[in-house]
Parts: sequence; structure tokens; C-alpha cells
Amino acid sequence: MARIEIIPDDSWDGDLAELYSRVVDPAYGRVDHIMAVHSLNPRSMAAHMALYESAMTGTATLRKVERELIALVVSLENDCHY
Repeated sequence: MARIEIIPDDSWDGDLAELYSRVVDPAYGRVDHIMAVHSLNPRSMAAHMALYESAMTGTATLRKVERELIALVVSLENDCHY
């Protein structure tokens, strides 16, 4: 298993601290691994969140649950485990 260095979210300051409220999972009170890997590069984290937010809210023709379902199917087809 690969090991990617991250900054633990309880140590975030500066630009990372400003991003915390956008990336923390409110249901679990933690930052998902897919976002934590960006902790060494806050600009990439902000870009990742902007892309996600645009994809999940960028259309009025699909409900959020439908967009999430599409993302799930794409991940399964790509053999993605997160």
C-alpha cells in the first residue's frame, strides 16, 4: 500500500486552516483521505474542492443524489476503491 505524506488536520494553519470548513465531513468530523493528500499543497486542495463543488451543483437537470450515483458508477467502472 502506498504511503502519502499529509499534514494531520489538527495541525492545519494558514491557507489549510481556511479550507478546513470546506473539506471536513460534517457527519464524521474528519477530512476524507482523498482531500487530505492535498494538505501539502493547499492550492491543489482548493482546486479539487472547486471542481467537486462545480460537478455536484453545476446543473439543474440532475439532482445531487443522481450526480453522486453517476460518480459511484464511474468509480466502480474504473476499479476505484475510495
